[in-house]
Amino acid sequence: MDHIKVKAPATSANLGAGFDVFGMALQMPYDVIELVPHDSIEIEVDGVGGERIPTDPTKNTAGITASELGCTAKITVHKGIMPYSGLGSSAASAAGAAFGLNKLFDLGLSDNELIRAAVKGEEVVSGAAHADNVAPSLLGGFTIVHGEGVIRLDPPAIGIVAVLPDIFVETRVARSLLPQKVPLEDLVFNIGNASSLIIGMVTGNLELIGRSMQDRIIAPVRAKLIPGYDEVRESALRAGAAGVTISGSGPAMIAVCELGRRGQIADAMVDAFERNGIKSESFVTQPGGGAEIMGEHE
Repeated sequence: MDHIKVKAPATSANLGAGFDVFGMALQMPYDVIELVPHDSIEIEVDGVGGERIPTDPTKNTAGITASELGCTAKITVHKGIMPYSGLGSSAASAAGAAFGLNKLFDLGLSDNELIRAAVKGEEVVSGAAHADNVAPSLLGGFTIVHGEGVIRLDPPAIGIVAVLPDIFVETRVARSLLPQKVPLEDLVFNIGNASSLIIGMVTGNLELIGRSMQDRIIAPVRAKLIPGYDEVRESALRAGAAGVTISGSGPAMIAVCELGRRGQIADAMVDAFERNGIKSESFVTQPGGGAEIMGEHE
C-alpha cells in the first residue's frame, strides 16, 4: 500500500462528571489524514484553524504518534475540527495517524497499542497523558478510560448538538485552573452521576444520560471561561435538551436530546451566545464510529 486516507472523528470528553475518563465519538466534524511512505516524518496541515498547528514533527500530534510507532511518512492533515475547540481536534489527528500508519505499514498493533502511541502525541497539546479523546476517535462510540485499558460501549441513537463559540480557550490553561482538592459531597455527587450516565448509555435512557451530565467540580470552573455559559445552557434545556455541559476543556458546549429536537436546540444555543455578543457555530450530529479508511473519491 503506497497511500492511505483516513477519517478521524471529533469527540466530546468528560460529558459532565466523567473527567479524563469518558469520551464519545461524534459523526461530525472530522479530520481527514492522508499518509504516504517517506524517508522521514513530514507534516502538512490545511483546513480550519490549520495555521495554528505546528508542522514540526516533534511538536505535531500526528508527527509524534508516527515517531512512537517507528514509522516515517508524509502526513497531510486536512482539519475539519477547529483546534482548541474542546472537540478533540489534536486527538483526532493523532488517532487518525495511528490508525492509518497501522494499516499503511501492516503493523498489526492492538487498539490499546495504538491508543498509547496517540496519547503521546495528544500530550504535547493538552499537557497531560490521557486517552479520553483519543480512545473514542480511534474506536468510536462511548469509551471509558480504565487504568491501562479502555472499555467501549455502543451509545443509543441520541441527538447531539455541539456549539462552538468564537472564543479561544487553550487546553493547558483550562487544565491549570482545575482544583486540586474538592469537597467530599461534590466528589460523591460526581461519582453518582458518572455511574448513572453509564447506566443511561447501556439502557438507552436519554433522560438519565442528560440528568447525569451535571458536574460540581470541573464545569463550574471552566464555565467562567465561556461568556454566557449559564444562559446558553438554560436556553438549550428550555428548547428540549435532556442535558448540557462543556465539551472537554471547552469552549464548545454539548447538548444531548431526541434526534428530532436537534435543530431547535442548536438555534436556541446560537441565539443565546449572540445575545452575549459572541458568534458561534453549531454541529447537529449524533454518536459516531471511530477512525476509518476513506475511498479514493471521498
